[in-house]
Amino acid sequence: MKFTKSLIKGKLVKRYKRFFVDIDLNNEIVVAHCPNTGSMMGLLKEGNEVFISQNDNPKRKLKYTLELIKVKKSLIGVNTHFANKIAFHGLSNNLIKEVANSNNIKPEVFFNKETRFDFLVEKNNHKIFVEVKNVTLLRKEKIAEFPDAVTSRGSKHLKALIEAKKKGYKAYLLFLIQIQGVTDFKIAKDIDKEYYENYKLAKKAGVKFLAYRCKISSKEIKIEKKIKIIND
Repeated sequence: MKFTKSLIKGKLVKRYKRFFVDIDLNNEIVVAHCPNTGSMMGLLKEGNEVFISQNDNPKRKLKYTLELIKVKKSLIGVNTHFANKIAFHGLSNNLIKEVANSNNIKPEVFFNKETRFDFLVEKNNHKIFVEVKNVTLLRKEKIAEFPDAVTSRGSKHLKALIEAKKKGYKAYLLFLIQIQGVTDFKIAKDIDKEYYENYKLAKKAGVKFLAYRCKISSKEIKIEKKIKIIND
C-alpha cells in the first residue's frame, strides 16, 4: 500500500480525546486526526518522531492524519484503517504463503449474524476465513505483542474462528505487524489473560495463527516476511 503523497515529518506533542494529536512541525503546532482509537501503549511519548499525511480537501475538518510513529528506532504504522488494505495486497500478491495462489478473495464476509470476518479466501475447493489483527505494541526490542489493551472483541473473534473450524472451514488469524524490524511475536498475556486462554483454545481446535511483519517507510507499507510466534 503506497501513500498517495510524501509524508511530513514532525514531533509528537500529545494525543487527546482519542481522535486528535498535536504535532510540532518546525515549531508550529498543528492538529492531526488520529486514526487509531486504541490504547497505543508505548507510542505516545512526547517528542517521538512522527510522520503525517496531508489532505487539502476543503470538506475535511482536519487536513493532517497521523500515519507513522518512530519508537525504539522502529517505524510503526498506526493507521488502523490501512490494516485490511495491507492484508488484501498481501493476499492478492501471494505474500502470505499459507494462502498463496488462491482462486478468490472476498473481504468482509459474515460468518453468522453476529460475526463478520475480514476475508474469505477460496483455494482448491477449500473455504478459508482470515481474520486480521493489527499489531503496534513494542515493549521489548525486536518483540511485537498483541493486544495492547483488554479486547473482548478479539476473544469473540477467536471463539467464532473455533466455530468456523467445527463447521468445516479452514481458519486463520493473521497478526499484521506494522512494526519495522521485529524478529518475534507473542501474545501479551499479562495485558489480557482471557485473550491468551482463548488463543490456546483456538490453537488446540486447529485455528492457524500467522505473524507477518510489514516493511514500512514514508512511501509505503507492505507485508515483508513471516516471523516466529514465541508463546508457549
